[in-house]
Amino acid sequence: MAAAAAVALFALRRTPIPVEVAPVRFGPLQVSVQDQAETRSHDRYVVAAPVSGRLLRVLLRDGDAVTEGQPVATLAPLPLSARERDEAVAAVQSAASTERSSQAQLGRTLHELEQARRDLVRLQSLTPQGLAPEQALEHGRTSVASLQMEVSAARHRVAAAAAQLRGAQAALAAIRAVGPGGTSTLTVRAPASGRVLRVLEPSERVIASGAPIMIIGDLAHLEVVMEMLSTQAVRVAPGMPAELLDWGGDHPLRARVRQVEPYAFTKISALGVEEKRTNVILDFVDPPGALGDGYRVEARIILWSSPRVLQAPLSAVFRCASEWCAYVLDGKRARLRHIRIGHYNDEAAEILSGLTVGERVITHPPNDLAPNARVSVNQ
Repeated sequence: MAAAAAVALFALRRTPIPVEVAPVRFGPLQVSVQDQAETRSHDRYVVAAPVSGRLLRVLLRDGDAVTEGQPVATLAPLPLSARERDEAVAAVQSAASTERSSQAQLGRTLHELEQARRDLVRLQSLTPQGLAPEQALEHGRTSVASLQMEVSAARHRVAAAAAQLRGAQAALAAIRAVGPGGTSTLTVRAPASGRVLRVLEPSERVIASGAPIMIIGDLAHLEVVMEMLSTQAVRVAPGMPAELLDWGGDHPLRARVRQVEPYAFTKISALGVEEKRTNVILDFVDPPGALGDGYRVEARIILWSSPRVLQAPLSAVFRCASEWCAYVLDGKRARLRHIRIGHYNDEAAEILSGLTVGERVITHPPNDLAPNARVSVNQ
């Protein structure tokens, strides 16, 4: 009888389940989103044929430096109709309107920047007295930084609009100089200083009015375009810090979010899945080095960060019903603990309650692990 009871007790006693553990500790935590991106010239100009005609061979090559007003192509215009002359006049009027609109936008942004600076000065005086929260002060600093970048972008838009206006005026002047049946040539000039990014029409041939000849850009003013899933883009705001990785250098480059474009487009993923993505524009904080237009980089936007939070490995946290749980090592037993978490990334989760520093939690808990089960720690 005693022997049978001993055999039954031995059968009921389970072998300890081998587990791995990690400590709950304080440390830095960062939440970010990462995806592929590419660089592009902030001010890119497509030099197009102002009139239909025979394009003479273009002597410039990709990468050549050009200055504003420099001849870049020569056209022998075809005889123009009255409609084409009216279109040239309308192009000048449209370019003039665009320039006035960009100047008004610049003025509005400058006024907003001055107001943000005044608000920041007031917050800086109120925060030490406890009359304004630290969050409001941080928001004020971010607003000033974002508006400074907007002013820079608005100034470049004014310069681009002015260049377009000069190009349209030059085309109209050339059309009037050639006359209805003339055979003179028309010189196409660079709208701005920069480099030739690509010559689209290097050979001599007849081209239509508006056909692109080359693309000119300013490589000294690059930006980064990141095609982000719309479900992630809603978490991104202008002013957030970012890093550029795998760009070819030996260290990450700092950047900052300038704009999240409001329009989402459909893109087919490598697995054939339709995805909604939107462009997130980043400005360089560090010099871009040898990067050029259209270079691939890996961009990481930092959504939230803290230098010191209580955290546990994300592999130790799991859902139990509507709550978060973790197994805590108590001697040789696994104790189920209900916890609350805050921010988390792929490696760790912020612990708001339920765990204390120094406790050891079971990472990657096995499927057969149950509360109060006997465990053995893998060494």
